[in-house]
Parts: sequence; structure tokens; C-alpha cells
Amino acid sequence: MAEIPLSPDAAVDRLAALHAEAVAALRAALARFLADGTPPDPATRARFRYPELRLIWQPRGGPPFTRRAWAKLQAPGHYATTVTQPASFRRYLLQQLRPLVEEFGAVLAVGPSAQEIPYPYVLDHGDELFHGQVTPGDLARHFPTPNLAAVGDEVADGLWQAPPDAPLPLALFDAVRVDYSLRRLVHYTGTDWRAVQPWILLTNYQRYVDQFVRFALDALARPDQPYQRLVLPGGAEVRRGDDPAAAERTVLAAPWDRFQMPAWHLCRAGDGEGVSIVNIGVGPSNAKNITDHLAVLRPHCWLMVGHCGGLRQTQTIGDYVLAHGYLRRDKILDELVPPEVPVPALAEVQVALQQAAEQVTGQHGEALKRRLRTGTVVTYDDRNWELRWTQERRRINLSRAIAVDMESGTLAAQGYRLRVPYGTLLCVSDKPLHGEIKLPGAASAFYQRAVGEHLAIGLAAFDILRDQLGALHSRKLRSFDEPPFR
Repeated sequence: MAEIPLSPDAAVDRLAALHAEAVAALRAALARFLADGTPPDPATRARFRYPELRLIWQPRGGPPFTRRAWAKLQAPGHYATTVTQPASFRRYLLQQLRPLVEEFGAVLAVGPSAQEIPYPYVLDHGDELFHGQVTPGDLARHFPTPNLAAVGDEVADGLWQAPPDAPLPLALFDAVRVDYSLRRLVHYTGTDWRAVQPWILLTNYQRYVDQFVRFALDALARPDQPYQRLVLPGGAEVRRGDDPAAAERTVLAAPWDRFQMPAWHLCRAGDGEGVSIVNIGVGPSNAKNITDHLAVLRPHCWLMVGHCGGLRQTQTIGDYVLAHGYLRRDKILDELVPPEVPVPALAEVQVALQQAAEQVTGQHGEALKRRLRTGTVVTYDDRNWELRWTQERRRINLSRAIAVDMESGTLAAQGYRLRVPYGTLLCVSDKPLHGEIKLPGAASAFYQRAVGEHLAIGLAAFDILRDQLGALHSRKLRSFDEPPFR
């Protein structure tokens, strides 16, 4: 019997219903097994499956013209993807599906998939099953478990080969890949993944977080600001209207130091267009790790705001570096995005950061140019790169680099690889090649003076970019055989 085509809203409703039914069936079976050892029968286990979204496009003519870089079809055929948490991703799903149906005439269908939901992904915390005699091995004999050998980024990395008669991928990530990352986000950041906002600041200094919290508390106290709540590591929240003293106590009590890469989320009312900040720590490994997981949320943009070593004599402590290129010496992505592949600067992000710097500093023209320099940033995997300066000198000179750090090139390459707009604005905190090293006393004075202004520029850039989403999600980040979904 042929499936009845669904409207985008009806398709998402059906996805949500099927996912809720599968999760409820899996949780009920787990409860029975814990209570009396009764394993699920084959018919019950067949219900533990993600829903699948299917799309068919058989155009009568050529594809309609659109300047949009996403939610577009380039080849006729059958497309499909499994979906997790469709209720939480509803807004994103509808943004993708409505143009595909209304402009392209695509036909949608929804049904159960063959992909099982691993049992840990339906638990609230993950350790609630193991207080009795049941072991992970017992559960693995009767319930689907995470099979990381079947989880990968082959579609995003251009490595996926379609088996004969298999549908084309509809999205970069399938359900089991998304669920894997949602759990990792909770583990690393200490907050519910649902709190992560689409505008993300990434930093390697807790001082930026302190300034972000100060900004958030002030915004929540002002009636002209659109923000409604601040979500803290550990799950506590400060809401608009809370007593200021109580809000301060809530912030101070947040156990951010328990988490490897703690995150704070400033949420807006209604539009879901708030800002998150993540302290990713130091180094390219952390930078790749967290962005592998943040990418499944399909954020609008991530910006690196942190410190760098200035490489030019004319720079001074406190100057800004707006990266327009990256000399990637981090090595962590060399197999996925080879160093010879250029990682371009995104014009929309670059312009927004420069405009934001003008707004925040009040400087323009030559005065701003003296403080805000555009150029290449070197990203190393070795914090003590200065100790091999004789080996690195020629390469840095050839690149015309003006700054050095340990995360920016990785974050930009990850944005390029995973189709998330990216940018880098760094602040010169030392000049290691010119005798101005980061001494404790000088560093403290610099931090107090510079961090607040630097953070304000990043936040102002997001305010500018919110009105430019059509241009921000551009073709610069998309391949010639890209899945339809952004």
C-alpha cells in the first residue's frame, strides 16, 4: 500500500510520535528486565528503532532557481535519514523541509527505520540501571548497545559510498551519530544539550566566562534586553526577575570545575537565538572534540575569542587579530582536511567582527587599524613551539603570520569540514619573539583591562549576524554533492 505524502508539519509530528513510542517501549522493557529479569521478546525489540524521514523528488523540469545554499535539491531520487529527538529539532527540521516541499515539490514520508536506538540514549543519567545486580553485559545481551564502529562522519567527510538502490543521504548526520554527540555534550559541558544556543563563543580562558556571566546577569535585569534565562554548568538557572543577590549565589554555587569543558547558555525568549559560551581549555584536541559534538546541533556560527602571541614588532599587548587565514600546524585534522586544502575566511563573519569592533571600541579608520590587524594565525599543537623557533622560522615567515595560538586553526577547519560558519578574533597577550612574555603581574592587569571589551565585540558580532542568516549559511561551505539539509 502506497504511503500518503505528508506535509512538513505532519512529517515532523509523525517523527516525534514514532520516536516517543520507541523510547517509551525501550524504557518499559528495561524496567521489566530490572524488575524480574524478563528480556524483551523479538516483537518488542523490533519497536526499539529510530524513525526514518524519507523524501522523493522526481522533477518534471529542472530544479527551481534559489540563491539559498541549503534546503535545495540538485539531483532527482530518493533521500532518507534517521532522526532522533525530533520534538527538540522541530524548528530546524521545518526550516529544511518547507522549502523542499513548497519550492521543489518533494514528497515526504515517515516510518520506522532499521536503525536500533542504543539503550543508554533513552536514560536520563546513564547510571540508574547499575545499582542492583544487573551489569552492562546483562543488558547488552538483550538490548541494543552503542556500536561505535557503525557511527561515523563519512557523509560530512565526502567518504560515503551509496550501496546499490540505497537512498541518498538527506542530512550530514544520522540519528545514532546525533545521539552519541548529545550525550557527549552533556558529559563535557555539564549542561543539557537542549540549552545550547545557535550562536557559540569558544574560549580557552575562564576570565571570558566570568565576563559573559556579568553580561548575562546585567541583561536579565534590563527590560530592553531579549534574554530570559542563564543556564549554568550543573543545570541550575538564573531567570529574569530573580533577586540579584540570589542570582549571584546561584552563579557562585555552579560546579563548573567538575566538567572538562563547562558551558553557560544565555537564552532568548521565543526565537531560540541566544548565545552559549564554552571554555574548551587549551589545545587542538579539545577544539576538535567539542566541535565534533556541537556540530550535530547545526549552530549558526561559532567564534573563537581568546588570546594569542603577537608575532610582529608593531603589535602591542591588547591589540586584536582578526584571522583571515590559518597556518595549520595542529596536525589533528590532517587526514580529514589536508593542510593543502584552503580554509577560507567567511566575508560575512569578518565584516561583522570589524563592525562590532568599531561599535565597542568607538574607534574607526586608522585608529581602529592600529588596534585591529587582519592576517594569518599559526595554530600549533605544541605550546612550547618557541623552543624550536629555528625550525619554524622560515615557515612562519613564508606564511606572513601575525599571531600564534593553539585552537583557532582547528576550530576554523572544523567549521569548514562540518559546515558551521566560523570566525576568529584574538587578543595579543604577549610577544614571545620580542621579549614581551606573559609574566604573572602583567598578565593579571592585561586580563582585567582587555577581556570585557573583547567579549563585547564577539557578542556584538552575533547581533549583526542574526539578520544575515541567508548570506551566512552560504555556498562557501557546501560541496557539489551536498545533502539537502543544512
